Amino acid sequence: MNLRDIKKEIEYLVGSVIDDCDLYVSMFPQKKEEANKIMDEAIDLYNDLLDRANNPDKTSAKTIKEHYRNVHKDLYEGVNSLCEKLSAVAGKPEEK
Repeated sequence: MNLRDIKKEIEYLVGSVIDDCDLYVSMFPQKKEEANKIMDEAIDLYNDLLDRANNPDKTSAKTIKEHYRNVHKDLYEGVNSLCEKLSAVAGKPEEK
């Protein structure tokens, strides 16, 4: 996997989480604050992963490959965590 593909995947997956949060807020405006916290976490994840993808340790080819594997792994773990948080918010009963 090359750098361009990693960046596209970061943008697509994190963007999907942000889109899901935005859609959830449009359907349930009373839970806007909780969804906005998840969106903020998604933006932080995006910035962190993009920064890490753009600045690998260039001491050897092996360390670069390992670095990108870790970025890729952290991307999927982070997106999964954000989706679980959004599901937890969506699963809560509405407060009246």
